Amino acid sequence: MMGIGGSGMYPLAQILHSQGYELSGSDNNETETLDAVRKMGAKVYMGQAPGNIEGAELIVYSAAIMPDNPELVAAKASGIPTIERSELLGLVTTWYDNAICISGTHGKTTASSMTTQILMSEGVDLSCVIGGKLKAIGGSGRAGKSDVMVCESCEFVDTFLKLSPDIAVILNVDADHLDYFGTLENIIKSFHKFASMASKCLIINGDDANTLKAVEGIDKETITFGFGESNDFSAKILDKKGLRTDFELFERGQSCGVFSIFVPGEHNVLNALAAVASARYVGVSYEGIRKGLEEFRGAMRRFEKIDEVDGITIVDDYAHHPSELEATLKAAKGLDFDRVIAVFQPFTYSRTELLMDDFVKALSIADVCVLTDIFGSREKNTHHIYTEMLGEKIDGCVYFDTPHEIVDMQTNEQKEKNFGQVTDYLLENTKEGDLVMTLGCGDAYKIAKKFAKRLRER
Repeated sequence: MMGIGGSGMYPLAQILHSQGYELSGSDNNETETLDAVRKMGAKVYMGQAPGNIEGAELIVYSAAIMPDNPELVAAKASGIPTIERSELLGLVTTWYDNAICISGTHGKTTASSMTTQILMSEGVDLSCVIGGKLKAIGGSGRAGKSDVMVCESCEFVDTFLKLSPDIAVILNVDADHLDYFGTLENIIKSFHKFASMASKCLIINGDDANTLKAVEGIDKETITFGFGESNDFSAKILDKKGLRTDFELFERGQSCGVFSIFVPGEHNVLNALAAVASARYVGVSYEGIRKGLEEFRGAMRRFEKIDEVDGITIVDDYAHHPSELEATLKAAKGLDFDRVIAVFQPFTYSRTELLMDDFVKALSIADVCVLTDIFGSREKNTHHIYTEMLGEKIDGCVYFDTPHEIVDMQTNEQKEKNFGQVTDYLLENTKEGDLVMTLGCGDAYKIAKKFAKRLRER
């Protein structure tokens, strides 16, 4: 498994390991996930090299592996069956009669995690593949014995079209991954194809215009959720206090009582409604739903509290698209903190360029914005986009000048230096009453942990 420590590969590794498969894999960065992979007995190679594939009978590679990667080149020349991670996930979804495939531009991990938590609370022995870690299952994947599976379904490069959904959930449809899709219309077309693949029913956000457009002309049982009273499942927010939100839940206009979630923001009430609708479809009781929602404290990297030291609260969140940043930072600003300090790691050059103005608007919500160098991930910087181009547009933004040729090399040494600069700034400029949020889908969480450690040492 090439990229075995990735958020998409690791849960598949867990499921395959539970089924008795012998695994090996490679990755580039030491992480806690790789430690967990090793504890399963898998051989892990640091870095990709042709010799790593020796003895394999199937090779699976993640989307982050570049076509010219020497290990992937050797794999494709070896004659050993070689497939992309999403193809393997698609095969796994065919094993279940109730595969709940949860899609959407934003909120997939939280809604998938909430649904999993509810099913666990009801005692359903489910399988799941989630893009983040959930404490209830001890990771991001689980292999159960029932016919129910929860599968986070990502639209990037149309990977969700390789799945076999029985219940297709659409949380929202927004402009993202434009380096692949090109236009919002193309994204809507892909979600239409995904919805068409559902063998049993659709569960959709009835308040979202793009989602409604995506399911036009599809003749399948459709269940809607949203704040609008005409939806099959709707909510009326009653109270917000700290991370807790209380809301009255309605099923087809009938009150089902007051429910609570402990992750902030109205967007998370919508995620909860999607989870409720999914759970009800497979027969979960409202007692199980209430218990599951109250036990859910967020997936890791979704408004995850890292530490609180000297009155400074440190939170990490996966938000990386402007709409996600806006929802997360608005939720943070609604809490009882003196200042919200956003530490953002831009992810990919193309997204930073295409959505520059939207990033400026979202990040300006914070009282202070601190930027790291751009994390190129799967891209080379043919766009010639750099952090200062974003930072210059945000009032009072803090960023650090790194020579462009060094940024383009994307070395671990440079990233460590840049993260150290950010951490030093936070140590010198934060005070009691501040909320410090690390944001991004790369490895900005390392700053949160490093900052917390330095605060405690101080």
